[in-house]
Amino acid sequence: MSLGLLLLFTLSVFLFTYESYELIEACSVWVRNNFGYFYLYLGLGCVFLLVLLSISPLGAVRLGKPEERPEHSNWAWISMLYSAGMGAGILLRAVQEPVYMLQNPPFNSTSEPQTLALEYTFFQWGFTPWAFYGLFAMIIGYALFVKHKKVRVSNAIEDTIPNKIVRQGIDVITILTTVFGLIAAVGLGTTQINGGLNHLSSSEFGIGSTLGLAFLISLLAFISVWRGVNKGIKLISKFNILITSVLLITVLILSDIGAIFTAFLSATFAYLVDFVPMSIGFGNYNPGLDFLTDWTFYYWAFWIAWAPFTGIFIARISKGRTIRQLLLGVMIVPSIGTFLWFSVFGTSAFQLIENWGNYQGEFDDVFSSIFVFFQHYPVAALFNFTTILLLISFLVTSVDSAVLVLSMFSDRGKKTPRRSHRFLWSVIVLLATSALIVLGHAKEDIDVLVAIQKLLIITSLPFSVFMLVMIPIFINSLIRKAKKTD
Repeated sequence: MSLGLLLLFTLSVFLFTYESYELIEACSVWVRNNFGYFYLYLGLGCVFLLVLLSISPLGAVRLGKPEERPEHSNWAWISMLYSAGMGAGILLRAVQEPVYMLQNPPFNSTSEPQTLALEYTFFQWGFTPWAFYGLFAMIIGYALFVKHKKVRVSNAIEDTIPNKIVRQGIDVITILTTVFGLIAAVGLGTTQINGGLNHLSSSEFGIGSTLGLAFLISLLAFISVWRGVNKGIKLISKFNILITSVLLITVLILSDIGAIFTAFLSATFAYLVDFVPMSIGFGNYNPGLDFLTDWTFYYWAFWIAWAPFTGIFIARISKGRTIRQLLLGVMIVPSIGTFLWFSVFGTSAFQLIENWGNYQGEFDDVFSSIFVFFQHYPVAALFNFTTILLLISFLVTSVDSAVLVLSMFSDRGKKTPRRSHRFLWSVIVLLATSALIVLGHAKEDIDVLVAIQKLLIITSLPFSVFMLVMIPIFINSLIRKAKKTD
């Protein structure tokens, strides 16, 4: 059924490209305009819920047998969940987003402009997106390892809502959203890598190189998922975080360390103090509908759309951990790492702009901003090569983890799906991505890949409603289990 709907959608886009684009654009704006504030409230509610569950006695419930220990080490676990959950985004936004927030302050604040710029960047990449991921990971992990159900999002409500059609609809939307997310990630990611190569070489690599990159990423992802979690996905994820950490530390050493840590502490403190009013756009902390629609509403809808697939993957690698370990690990560790990342690159970029005395939009382009930034450092060529390598590697881990999840779905919910399913989904992702890249070049007045990203905003709506249903069902199940244990 999912493959049929995917084929039908792809055919419709090819035959009615302009009409499809206009419909997707209109629907995505409608979702953000009408449900944007709802997403804000939902995000704040998820953060509070996860914090309360983690510090309550219910947080001691283990995803597995009571005596079972975590299946993966903390280092491997954090590497895999971060690579799947954020990945290439932090590289592409490392400089561009903090600088944008500095040049376009979201709201009036008594904080220093640079502190506010980092604070709002933290807000969009911090606790809330990881709370969306953590919520699904907790509920799916509980269904997998405590109730011993198969890998399906619908299993979170199976005992309470037995209607088979409703459950199948949830699973179909999850599969389609995962596929669309992959197409957008690979298509846009390869286009961005291509843009970086064009900037570095002052050349114009065309569609051939973009398709070549898509093939390379899909091939590497297939090899990774074919080898499995331990011999493929885990190794590449650990490589990603290791090289990213080396890059971060090197830039930190070559920059103003004192200013960076001062900015990190100031912006983190401001973020914690202002988190609640920012999360509901209250009073002076409301950037206005236009700003929220372009940035925060867009981010929240995107994180929600990705949450089921990412949550399933995080659940799959979290066997043996307690709910407390899962929730605090998912929300706090990646957030702190992200805050430090943006502090290093953002503060250093702010100082460059201050030294120039006149900003001419050097960091405005998301494709080239980090490469422009590296031009002002020694060994820029090595930094640029490392960034390109990491962009490819992060995309590989996003694809291989998603292909694993899709394979679990198609192989009747097995936690270790057959390799034939992994191969099938790897080929489907490659063909669909290649087709949309070709279509995007054929229809130069339409950004097809961005349209697919906006399609995720539309699919986020049913997931946000589903979250309101599955949260009370899960908490009730958790309480009943605790009473039986007592």
